[in-house]
Amino acid sequence: MTGAPAFSACTRREETVLPSVSAALPYRADGTFKLLQFTDTHYIAGDPRSERALRCVEEALDAERPDLVIHTGDILFGRPDVESALEILRPVADRGIPFAVALGNHDSQFGSSREDVFSAIRSLPGCLNTAPMEGVYGCSNDVVTLSADGRPDRVLYLFDSMDAVVLKGEEEIHSYDYIRYSQLGWYRCLSERFTQENGGEPLPSLAFFHIPLREIEEALAAPGSLLAGTNGEPPCPSRLNSGLLAQFRELQDVQAIVTGHDHDCDYVLRYGGLYYIYGRFSGCDTVYNHLGRDGMGGEKVSGSRLFEFRAGQRDFRTCVRLYGGEVQQVLTL
Repeated sequence: MTGAPAFSACTRREETVLPSVSAALPYRADGTFKLLQFTDTHYIAGDPRSERALRCVEEALDAERPDLVIHTGDILFGRPDVESALEILRPVADRGIPFAVALGNHDSQFGSSREDVFSAIRSLPGCLNTAPMEGVYGCSNDVVTLSADGRPDRVLYLFDSMDAVVLKGEEEIHSYDYIRYSQLGWYRCLSERFTQENGGEPLPSLAFFHIPLREIEEALAAPGSLLAGTNGEPPCPSRLNSGLLAQFRELQDVQAIVTGHDHDCDYVLRYGGLYYIYGRFSGCDTVYNHLGRDGMGGEKVSGSRLFEFRAGQRDFRTCVRLYGGEVQQVLTL
């Protein structure tokens, strides 16, 4: 719940209901699993400028036939807000594909509350998101496991990076919001449990949310960190350090942080033992976007990012799929 008190399950487990897994999905019969990420569709129902986003989503779904879709936020960008969110996500639901969302900063700025938008999304068939957990900040904090032989083999965490925050003091700080202490506790509980159930070995994991962590600025500045993709604008993280990266490093399970938010970036970095991955802008001309087929400029081309996992393997494959079918940035990480 938004604004809820600090989550304390890790330290006082006897008084708190432990977080549960939102969904456990099996690998295919051949041991593979395909995840398709959309981000920043910025859809407005009834607005002709949004047609490019809808075509992008539908084409990628039909061509790739993923086992799971994750949308990393800024789903909508205007009124009617709930209808806009449902309209751009309905192609996923209509195809019977399981999906989950990590809400973005714009998803609760057009009249309806964040809780109401999230509740409407959860009403769609196939949505794996669960009701907001009491004591955990935000709405879309969820965890999905990929299972092999009935046991968790890989973990996908979704965090709600919320909207904006103003901190009072000698100097007011206006900033994008940040991952809160209660969300860190939620993640730690799950991560520690998975590790314990796996004989003390952390399960390979990815973390999905909308607004990048502040540490991405340091990662981007490090020589040789950029592996692939376009860096078309400076990152716009929160001005506040959430501490989430330190948790990932300590628990040693999260391999990659996957975000959206910065429309002109679709790159992959490696820094400090982690990958920082931007999804490909999946939207339209309701907002700024300048990514083309070959970096910045030229004809604007929306797209999506694919992730392919294999049971029992820590490494994974990712690439960008452009509208029209061209594949770029094929990487094994």
